[in-house]
Amino acid sequence: MDSFATTPSLSGKTVLITGGARRIGRHMALTAARAGANIIVHHAHSPNEAQEVCAQARRMGVDAHALTADLNDMGQAGSLISAALCFGPLDMIINNAAIFENLAPLDTTLNDWLRHINTNLTAPFLISRAFASSLEEGKQGRIVNILDWRAQRPGPDHFPYTISKAGLAAMTQSLAAALAPRIQVNGLAFGAILPPSDKPESSDLPQSVPAGRWATLDEVGQTLLFLLCGPTYITGEIIHLDGGRHLI
Repeated sequence: MDSFATTPSLSGKTVLITGGARRIGRHMALTAARAGANIIVHHAHSPNEAQEVCAQARRMGVDAHALTADLNDMGQAGSLISAALCFGPLDMIINNAAIFENLAPLDTTLNDWLRHINTNLTAPFLISRAFASSLEEGKQGRIVNILDWRAQRPGPDHFPYTISKAGLAAMTQSLAAALAPRIQVNGLAFGAILPPSDKPESSDLPQSVPAGRWATLDEVGQTLLFLLCGPTYITGEIIHLDGGRHLI
């Protein structure tokens, strides 16, 4: 029988997810916990939400901890893994935390640029490097980088965000080659999942989504579990969960 035909299990694994207190990050953290993983929920400014995610995870019978770090601060980003290791060895990381601002190139200040690059690209590099160095001898690890369809189809909007995600897509493939065979590194590129946080009342679906609908959070969880539990022969791949948006 195909081992992946049954419900994916992360029992005995520990997963760190950055930006895991709110929105899609929260759902991914609870998806991992539901699959049996112990979780470490990173947040920057959402302590109550992070503790609630941890409380829900513990009710599922797994261990859960919250960590605070400002990923725009390279010192804090660089020490996140060592802080997480205080709770025990790590098996997997999900680089999810990101700044997402709709800025055109000529409206992007140097500070805007650096905040996006620091949080969305440099922090995942520092976290991934530290994770790879910490992985115990003989253990397999996994890294999932959360991307965006814009990374491969850049436009004039969301300029510093798009550039940072394009860099993260390239880093995903570079790290996959560098860290093989012990660590699989893949990307999950989102499209229309949830309305923007700055316009939560908006439910207008972009007309350019070929699938003609928003994604469901269940689809997010299913795809994430495939990358966390699926074949170790898959690395350096970027799965687009965007209803075909990146194609047009």
